[in-house]
Amino acid sequence: MTTEMKKLNVLMCGAGEYTTGWTEKGASKSDKKIGVVGLTLFDLRRLGKVDQLSMVGVSGAKFPAIKKHFEENIAGVYKDMDVSFESFPKADNYNPVAYKEAIDKLSPGDAVIIFTPDNTHYPIALYAIEHDLHVLVTKPAVQLLPHHNALVAAAKKHNVVCFVEHHKRFDPVYSDAKARAASLGEFNFFSAWMSQPKSQLDTFRAWAGKDSDISYYLSSHHIDIHCWIMQGRAVPTRVVASAATGIATSEPYNCVPQTEDTITLLVDWQSLSSSKHRGTAVYSASWTAPLKSGVHSAQQWYYMAEKGEINVDQAHRGYDIVQDETGKAWYNPFYMKYSPSESGHFDGQRGYGYISIEKFIDAARSVNAGHVQPSEFDGHGLPTIANTVLTTAILNAGRISLDEKRPVNIKHTNGEWILE
Repeated sequence: MTTEMKKLNVLMCGAGEYTTGWTEKGASKSDKKIGVVGLTLFDLRRLGKVDQLSMVGVSGAKFPAIKKHFEENIAGVYKDMDVSFESFPKADNYNPVAYKEAIDKLSPGDAVIIFTPDNTHYPIALYAIEHDLHVLVTKPAVQLLPHHNALVAAAKKHNVVCFVEHHKRFDPVYSDAKARAASLGEFNFFSAWMSQPKSQLDTFRAWAGKDSDISYYLSSHHIDIHCWIMQGRAVPTRVVASAATGIATSEPYNCVPQTEDTITLLVDWQSLSSSKHRGTAVYSASWTAPLKSGVHSAQQWYYMAEKGEINVDQAHRGYDIVQDETGKAWYNPFYMKYSPSESGHFDGQRGYGYISIEKFIDAARSVNAGHVQPSEFDGHGLPTIANTVLTTAILNAGRISLDEKRPVNIKHTNGEWILE
């Protein structure tokens, strides 16, 4: 028996730039000036898909400024936008595990969206799943392959939706390229580059190099896209990593000594249908790109196969704007649209940053209504926790390769992916 689709209560874990558009230095100066997660959920509440909202950080002291920021820049800009939410921890309290109090107030079938430092994803996601909550966790899902396997098992046990917020899957160019790659025969070579300007080292100073690296943070996008293209066709077998250093650890950024500037992973892929076909992939990411290159995220990749090739440049889209003060800039109209509609309402529902979150909300509501089982989404090409395990395997292998200065093998044994 199925029931109607009810509105979803959602907890936002993390109160940083991607959720709120607010940073330690005030309103973000990046391309996410009013955030993505909070804004999308406020709009989904306006459209009747979401009900009660809450948000948790580690310090309650920042929430008055965030609420004022929302009132001025969201409620004050778009019509009919309710930006209210319950915040944790209360008052000026500091509590690094405030997420537990916030999750404890939810009911089974509610949802948690996690945008926190990479090293905190696993404990928060596991705690939420064990409370029978649906989970959307930003990339990288986790840093360790055993943790990813544990989340797959937990989501299955508790019968909840667990997606990884790999929004590039919903970029219309990337998804079209993925479909076209299917007709090009056996995979041969893939090369990906993604970078952000050095100013990000200021934004991420609290965790950059200490709790995660640029490969986990940025290369996770293109590694997931390649794994998605290869799903059911080839698997990664070996990873060797290399890193450039010296900029992040120098003036004026002064990141911790182990911080890499640019990380490159060289990965061997084995065809599942032909023993003689092996491919090579090179994934590179940097957060020490120039400050005024005209793009916030340089992002391009090249795919070569048996019968053709694909070139994607999603930094330069044949669309540029020049301003006297800042020079030339290439914008991404596919990601988030912040200008209001003709009626004055938010008008970004077609952006892939929005769609990625809406797909999760729709999936959770469908499961709650009894229309579908969570496991069914694994077959829909969506970034479920089960469908993204090889992305974590490659990233984790890359980190081990850097730390231990050796190649790392990826193997499937007893129904589970492991590293050797």
